[in-house]
Amino acid sequence: MAIAMSGAAMISPVEAKTVVDIYQRKVEIPDHPQRILLGESRMLYTLALIDSGDPTEHVVGWPGDLPHYDPQNWPLYVKAYPHAASIPQLGNNSFNQMSAEKILALKPDLVILPRYAKQSTDQGTIETQLTRAGIPFIYVDLRVDQLHNTVPSLRLLGEVFNTQQKAEKFIAFYQQHMNHIAQTLATYQGKKPTVMLQLHLGRRESCCTTVAHGNLADLLEFAGGDNIAAKAFKSVYGEMNPESVIIANPDVYITTGMSGPEKPDDLQLGPLVSAQQAQSSFVKIMAQQPVLSSLSAVQNGRAHSVWHTFYLSPFHLIDVEVFAKAFYPQLFASLDPQQTLNEMYQQFMPMPLTGTYWSQLPAKALK
Repeated sequence: MAIAMSGAAMISPVEAKTVVDIYQRKVEIPDHPQRILLGESRMLYTLALIDSGDPTEHVVGWPGDLPHYDPQNWPLYVKAYPHAASIPQLGNNSFNQMSAEKILALKPDLVILPRYAKQSTDQGTIETQLTRAGIPFIYVDLRVDQLHNTVPSLRLLGEVFNTQQKAEKFIAFYQQHMNHIAQTLATYQGKKPTVMLQLHLGRRESCCTTVAHGNLADLLEFAGGDNIAAKAFKSVYGEMNPESVIIANPDVYITTGMSGPEKPDDLQLGPLVSAQQAQSSFVKIMAQQPVLSSLSAVQNGRAHSVWHTFYLSPFHLIDVEVFAKAFYPQLFASLDPQQTLNEMYQQFMPMPLTGTYWSQLPAKALK
């Protein structure tokens, strides 16, 4: 897609470079963009991994999804990057709340959009308005098709922010750990364990919101699990009724959670949560689920919780390791997801690691 340049947004050849985004669009962008607008503030999870300075320094606008959905981490990122607190929030929690008028008013010289922001037609969209205004925009994908788009997106962001060296260092770290999972599973000849993956245990009265295809479902499959929802429906997200879950009787049960200590009635996980809080909240909420608590996986100590937010960035590597160890405890006896997370923070993150991000119900924990 050619992008016309005009007026103040004109980029001279000396100051410009061409990049290729995840849709294979060749886009001419500033060599050192000074006014970047992000279509998702939770891109900061990824930018922190590949930038040794302050990746928010030249960000002039973003939605408020990070403080809205991750109030535990938001103050930690603001402490590491004080400028983040002063960046205008265009919409409370979603790219969809960002209007073209608000974006153009900030006079960005580059807009970085998440894959899900792309519309089937360009007519009347923000993309159309950006093109008319001569503002280059690119797409990255850190949460839809992570297995194929994470590394290209990391390289693209490294080019944009001129942090290629650190981006390549993290890519090597990421690929080493993902390859270890794949190569270890390649030696396994037995039956895949069946898995129930529930989103946000206890958040809804109905059972059970799950994912059948894409994002977390892809990560589950990569880690060697047989997702019982895969044949239940064709969409990405959906509901499985209690009877179908009981009939499937999965070997492993996994749920996600993301609440902090301020919500004692929710499943607690995250940077402000202790190991005791994580496990006790898991036990408490599971005891209130008559269908799920009767599953053999829950009774036999094969029920696990994991922080929901990991899948939105390259931190999904931790999802994969937690899944693999839960599915094949003997095959992955030496695998240590906690050590992997420790190393990610020590080598790449601007703040120290705190909190608890997964837990496991002990066998017979529910009586």
